[in-house]
Amino acid sequence: MPELPEVEAARSAVADHCIGKKIVRAIIANDPKVIDGVSPSDFEASILNKTIVAAHRKGKNMWIQLDSPPFPTFQFGMTGAIYIKGVAVTKYKRSAVKDTDEWPSKFSKFFIELNDGLELSFTDKRRFARVRLLDDPPSAPPISELGPDALLEPMTEDEFFTALRKKKIAIKSLFLDQSFISGIGNWVADEVLYQARIHPLEIASSLSREDCARLLKCIKEVTWHAVEVDADSNRFPFVWLFHFRWGKKPGNVDGKKVDFINVGGRTTAYVPELQKLSGTQATKAPAKPRKQASKKNKDDEEDGSDDDGDAGKSDSEEEERGNVESKRKNSKGGGKNPPRRQKTTTIAEEGDSDDDDDKKMATAKRKSRGMGGNKNANKSKKSGSMAKKARTEAKPKENNDSDAGDDSDDYNGDQKSTRKAKGTKPQPKKRTSKKVK
Repeated sequence: MPELPEVEAARSAVADHCIGKKIVRAIIANDPKVIDGVSPSDFEASILNKTIVAAHRKGKNMWIQLDSPPFPTFQFGMTGAIYIKGVAVTKYKRSAVKDTDEWPSKFSKFFIELNDGLELSFTDKRRFARVRLLDDPPSAPPISELGPDALLEPMTEDEFFTALRKKKIAIKSLFLDQSFISGIGNWVADEVLYQARIHPLEIASSLSREDCARLLKCIKEVTWHAVEVDADSNRFPFVWLFHFRWGKKPGNVDGKKVDFINVGGRTTAYVPELQKLSGTQATKAPAKPRKQASKKNKDDEEDGSDDDGDAGKSDSEEEERGNVESKRKNSKGGGKNPPRRQKTTTIAEEGDSDDDDDKKMATAKRKSRGMGGNKNANKSKKSGSMAKKARTEAKPKENNDSDAGDDSDDYNGDQKSTRKAKGTKPQPKKRTSKKVK
């Protein structure tokens, strides 16, 4: 993904080929997720017939200065890339548009044609980039919220040491925080820590002054060298960890084994033999390296699937939703719903002598039909209660209800005998009670 060296290569290409030229045609994609806060038609009208006077960068953000505001501003995200037709601009993993592809690419979000025929396009395959139109980019978010640029605004040793003493988090996580130092992403952080021989999980505040001085020196060397070769990874020193970190494949750098762990939600490559935790931090290290990615997610994992905090909220929200879904599936046994509990109901009481028989009848129904009860249970229960009350309050000489109860007992007894003999289910007899005078 684009980090400081890649974005600086894009800025340099724009500065070398576009300054002093007028925009005569513009096509802005109708994609409100990427084109932030302005309609395509308003964006196009705001930059047409404007002349490009400069190209600027801070961290992983770039903006094109025109002869009057507002200015197009690019937050590269995970796969944002600048292409100039006929000009070789550094390509990086998962963002490259082939020379044989249509032009402008179907992934183009910002396209301009200049008065000499030169054409420039900003593409974004995964739509985590942001393209804005700002009057003063350095004073507006997200650029105003960035820390000092790792290349253009390096800290002194004292400033760096003092700043780290206040940070009680893993040094790798701190480097990915763009409000601390801007421009350092996942691969740059891994490379710097490897060359400084510092474990990615080392707590920043625990580093000695010597560690901080060595770390600051490695930040300067890695960023400067990557920029000097226009972020062309084929020209990076072969002894760099960069060449052995992609895809989390087992490998060795300078004869030492490369392992992978997760730090701050990012895939992290390091060399255990050279990067050791000190003191109490050793007990907090992961017991096992992170498992290799499945083939299904291979493309996402080749660069650590990492957006280092500047790809916009939508990316972090998607990842969080993915984690929530994963936890939900684990808690439910792989995502399957637990079997529904069958409701247990009994046929309503019709009298004291009917209770045992009715319960047996209900049990027989559940076993044979697999059903959860009788829909009319409540209704039967209510009528049965009324009948019971009527029998209780009836005078002794009016024994029709009690006879009915006796008949019910005899009937139920006969039914039990019949059920045992024939194996059939009885049908409950509807009871009626005379109105008590």
